[in-house]
Amino acid sequence: MSNEKFEPVIIGFTCNWCSYRAADMAGTARMKYAPNVRLIRLMCSGRLDPTFVMKAFANGADGVLITGCHPGDCHYIEQNYKALRRFQLLRRVLNQMGVEPGRLKLLWASAAEGAIFASEINKFVEEVRALGPLGWPKEFQQVESTPVMEVTA
Repeated sequence: MSNEKFEPVIIGFTCNWCSYRAADMAGTARMKYAPNVRLIRLMCSGRLDPTFVMKAFANGADGVLITGCHPGDCHYIEQNYKALRRFQLLRRVLNQMGVEPGRLKLLWASAAEGAIFASEINKFVEEVRALGPLGWPKEFQQVESTPVMEVTA
């Protein structure tokens, strides 16, 4: 499969108060951005559990975008700093697993920055497209569908 036809699947975790509103603003202003990103709204970027990112990759995402309020502007005081620390940790862990660091991106975007949000999504889609499919082994995807324990009546 050539990279020209490859359309990456990107999961985006967005903060409810800033970056999700930036995405909404981009949409209502009819700013064009790639449809490759599936947004999942969290109350705060600090609420992002690292397992959410690992699960996104394990279930077929080619890239993951984490977005939140600008440092110092978090509605939950300093939770976006917590998101930053988790992002840095995840990049190191993913790198050790053979995943290119460019597949995970952190973006600060306020509610008024719809144009920046749209532009950064377009850039990220192109970066992930250039990397090609993640191609994690199917075993990772099957872990979710295998029952841990079967209950019989």
